[in-house]
Amino acid sequence: MPEISREEVAHLATLARIDLDDAELDHLAPQLSVILESVASINGVAGDDVPPTSHALPLTNVFRDDVVVPGLTAEEALSGAPAVEDQRFSVPRILGEEQ
Repeated sequence: MPEISREEVAHLATLARIDLDDAELDHLAPQLSVILESVASINGVAGDDVPPTSHALPLTNVFRDDVVVPGLTAEEALSGAPAVEDQRFSVPRILGEEQ
């Protein structure tokens, strides 16, 4: 993999709208070269015979059957509420009057 040049780093910085000074360009060029070499080494892994997967292990969702069960009535649900108004929980206003 060819080394990434200082000019290429400057071009990438311009595209990303990142302002880099000369010292940063000199510092980032070798770092980006190492990153590109690391990514290129992944291409060398034998994987042509491995089917594409989203996970290393086969995952299966385990769901329970969707069964309708009786629930609480409105009165039962509101029975423990400190304040109720029109069959709804009543809570203090949290925004000022001007809102």
